[in-house]
Amino acid sequence: MRQVIVEPVDGGWTVKVETVDNPMMFVSGRAAEDAARDLALKLAGGGEDVELELRLRGGERAARFVVLAPVEHEDRPLMLKVSRDVAMA
Repeated sequence: MRQVIVEPVDGGWTVKVETVDNPMMFVSGRAAEDAARDLALKLAGGGEDVELELRLRGGERAARFVVLAPVEHEDRPLMLKVSRDVAMA
């Protein structure tokens, strides 16, 4: 399962993919989350299951999703929310 992580950095947010050396950088967390979600759906659409993790400024995990590649009779990936560890403000 491929892992995609959204986490804060000085001056913005990153989207990291475990097998890619260069993270994507964003000014807003919203833009980073949107890009990470789109990336996870595209990877799953290509046949890879994906774990998407969203982290808060303090480093805590805010949410975790699993995006499953489509099965034979489905035409798109399935995104499931599997946890929310802390309350988001």
